[in-house]
Amino acid sequence: QVQLVESGGGLVQPGGSLRLSCAASGFTFSSYVMYWYRQAPGKERELVAYISSGGGVPNYAGSVKGRFTISRDNAKNTVYLQMNSLKSEDTAVYYCSVARAGTFFWGQGTQVTVSS
Repeated sequence: QVQLVESGGGLVQPGGSLRLSCAASGFTFSSYVMYWYRQAPGKERELVAYISSGGGVPNYAGSVKGRFTISRDNAKNTVYLQMNSLKSEDTAVYYCSVARAGTFFWGQGTQVTVSS
């Protein structure tokens, strides 16, 4: 069964950095595009970044481009999101996701709070 477990969230000051991890299991990780989404209170879930199965094609939302870096380690079945120069508007629950058979699977999410 597909399982995605995010970790690494927490409280960080504006301008700080955080590295999120998502451990995946239950599917052939190296064959799938992996996604990071986030959802702030009162807002819809939005796509933050995604990365091709081999890790060679990362893509980012305009709001995070230049600050966030998505990467993956297929040997460890893990996708990462390195977040630098964090802003208060980055505060949200962050989820990793994979699409299989027309369905998105989600982890439980990890809270990121950017505040002084």
